[in-house]
Order: sequence, then structure tokens, then C-alpha cells
Amino acid sequence: MSPTSRRVATAPGHSSSPPARCWRDPGSPGCCTRVRPPSGAADPKRFPSPPRRPGKNMRRIALPLLACALALVGCSAEKTSPSQEAGHRPLPAPTVSVARRPLPPVVHTDAVLPTVRGDFGKKPVITVPKADPTGKFVVTPALTGHGREVADHDIAVVNYSARAWKAGKDLPATFAGAGKPAHPVLFTVGTGAVLPALDQAVRGQSVGSRVLVVAPPPAAYGSSGNPALGVSPTETVVFAVDIVDAVPAKATVPGRQHGAGAGLPSVRADASSVSLDVPDAAPPRDLVVRGLVDGSGPRVRAGQTVVLRRAGAVWNSNRGEDDVALFDTSWTTGPTPVVVGRHNLVEGLDRALVGATVGSRLLVVVPPALGYGSQAQQGIPARSSLVFVVDVLAAN
Repeated sequence: MSPTSRRVATAPGHSSSPPARCWRDPGSPGCCTRVRPPSGAADPKRFPSPPRRPGKNMRRIALPLLACALALVGCSAEKTSPSQEAGHRPLPAPTVSVARRPLPPVVHTDAVLPTVRGDFGKKPVITVPKADPTGKFVVTPALTGHGREVADHDIAVVNYSARAWKAGKDLPATFAGAGKPAHPVLFTVGTGAVLPALDQAVRGQSVGSRVLVVAPPPAAYGSSGNPALGVSPTETVVFAVDIVDAVPAKATVPGRQHGAGAGLPSVRADASSVSLDVPDAAPPRDLVVRGLVDGSGPRVRAGQTVVLRRAGAVWNSNRGEDDVALFDTSWTTGPTPVVVGRHNLVEGLDRALVGATVGSRLLVVVPPALGYGSQAQQGIPARSSLVFVVDVLAAN
């Protein structure tokens, strides 16, 4: 992408092919590749969301990765808040936060455990013993990978299968039937974005591993169970989790940065910080998208979950200022996964990301009509032009 404006067209659907990524972990070479399984993937609510428009119902987003499996990895049967239902997260958060939910410790046990058969990247077959579950929370690798170790605030990319121990039935999963592609899910590790069972499955494990998790109720659906899935309040759930990839919390796009051009903000960014200088001039009237770093990955499609680092500022209130005040940044909190092209973001930013290449750094100037319009937000006056810097690290 050259450092010129581009018109952004929407792209239908989303790809079921393996996730693409392009990022550089500080201290390691950059990479840009489509992630494939070996033989033998911050608080997302802070990401700028579309304004609520009076007189119109907000469109409720059904995440396209897998409709049924979202219910599996996310909430218990308790009522969720509107912000959880609005589609700002890759997966629904638990209704009781991990910090407040008493979790049993992860233990090693000599008890007979469920078995997992099948190669990494292919749908695993979970077999549970005839004996009752012990109530212990067990996390153990069934296959050990050779990739980087997954840490808190990384974005994990996983596939999984699940089976209810007592009910003896399979639950919704990201793996499809034979010959059909899996649809990995992405979540921020260690932030309560998913059930504790899945969070513990990846923490400290290596990319390329398949992990067996035996999750008693406190680590799965808690005291409410999940009636919609047929999971009782006393059910133990067994997971087989393939760790496909993990985007580091300090990942940045590789490549040399271009200037944005005359009349536009200048950007300084590295692995740990980002800053903007806004010119002493009126903002553009139309949406402007400039490529600051050229990505070499595939183009982002509407409906994909994209891993981003982003920062946002208000043009008008920072006009002529060096090192402007940011109303939002993930350079300090880590990358954020978000579904694009489905009205989860302000319209201008949503348009800019659909069609962008993985591995790009973008400067996006959003006019009020494609931002928050006449509705003021916290730290954002009404009728503001917005400036965003976005690193597109991965897409699935």
C-alpha cells in the first residue's frame, strides 16, 4: 500500500481458511504468514464502538466465527448485560468475573482421565471414563508444541472440542465435521474473556500444543450450568484445546514507516508507545486512510476477527498540538481482537479496516458523519473529527 488515500470497499463474508498474522515480537524477527497447524492467535469494550442513534434499534451482532460455540465458551445461563450482547468482544465474558469466582486449583492427579485421540489441527475424539469425575480441575498437555509460550495479555488463537462428562454428549465446538475447516476463536489471555477452563488451557502452554482440560463446574459454567446446551449445574466439561497461535502483547507490525503526507497528523510508534502530532489546520471533510507501513498479508474481509493495536485522538481539540492527548490506546494494554465490517466500530474505522492488508499500520481520519456525529462521548465532543493509528496484526 502506498502512502496515499484509498477508497475502501466492503467485502462479503469471511474466510474459513487458517488465520493470517503479521507481527514483530520485540527481540525476534518479523513474520508475515498464514498460520497453519503443525503436522502430527486489553479490554475490548474500550475500542470505539458505534454511537447509539435515537429512533433506531441497535443491530445485535451475531459473531460469524461460530454461533453455537460462542454460547459454549462464554456465559452461564445468567443474564448478560447489554454491553456483553453488543458484539464488542470476540467471545462473551463470564457473567461472574474470574477475579470474584472461587476457582479450584489446577492439580495433577493419578485418577483415570478422559482420553483424546487425533492429530493436532484435526477434530479430536474425547472419551470419558465410566467413573464419575473427581471434581478436580486438571490441565495437562496431550501433545506438546514447539512454539512460543502463551502469556497473559497475548491474543490466543485456538480450536477446541468439548464433551459433557456426566451427560456423555459432545458440546458445540470450533472443529467441524470431517473434511470441513475449523473456525478458530481469538481471545485475550488472562482477562476473563472466556471460561476459566479455556483461559487456563493456554496460559503457560506452547503454541502447537493440544491441551486436555477437565473442568468442574466452577471452572466451566458455575452453579447455574447452561440449560441451552444441556449442561447441568453439577456437570464437568472436558475440553481438548489446540493452541494455533498467540499474538504477543507487545507485537507491532514489521516494516519501515512512511510519512502520512502534507496536512495530516504525523505518527511515532514503537513496541511500547505511540504519539501523534496534529497539524494546525482544519481536518479533512472526507474519510482518509493512509498506509504508514505496508502489510504483505492477505486483505481483511468483513466478518473476520482482526487483532489490532490502536490509538485514537480528537483532531479539533488537539489542533496544532505536538504529542496530542489520546482518548484511547492499546499500546499500553496490548492488542485487541474485534470483528470488523459488522458495525462493531465507528463507521469510518470499520470501513478503513475492511480491505486493509494484514501487517499494515494505518492512519485513519474519520469525519464526524462517520464517527459519533452530533453525539458527544466521554472525552470526545460532538461533531468531532477523529484520528486513529491502527496496527493490523492478524485476521481470522
